[in-house]
Amino acid sequence: MSLTEKYQKLIDFAEAKGVQNLSVVEQNSVLYVTGEATAMVKDQLWKIYDEIDPDMRAADMVLKIEVVEGGEEIYEIKKGDNLSKIAKKYPGMTWQKIYEANKDQIKDPNLIHPGQKIIIPL
Repeated sequence: MSLTEKYQKLIDFAEAKGVQNLSVVEQNSVLYVTGEATAMVKDQLWKIYDEIDPDMRAADMVLKIEVVEGGEEIYEIKKGDNLSKIAKKYPGMTWQKIYEANKDQIKDPNLIHPGQKIIIPL
């Protein structure tokens, strides 16, 4: 199995999330994955890496993702959600930032409804 095959789940995720300037190069038995992404995407990439190589002992991949600001994600509100609970799912996010990004559709930050789609600024 090649290293690209071993880390295909991570590569596919990076491509799906639109990692900018994504480069995947296998050289001297090491896979180099570089690019630029939001902090949340970078954290998710590290989680996938941890699933593939839990002890990080293989030493066969270098993951170098620079953090860039900007972007957004659409989140569908689920039963039991509130803005604070949603914010905890995103590093560095606060309920206030979510509210500000969605003032056009959330009149009261304490009144959100399951099925409602909101923007999470990244």
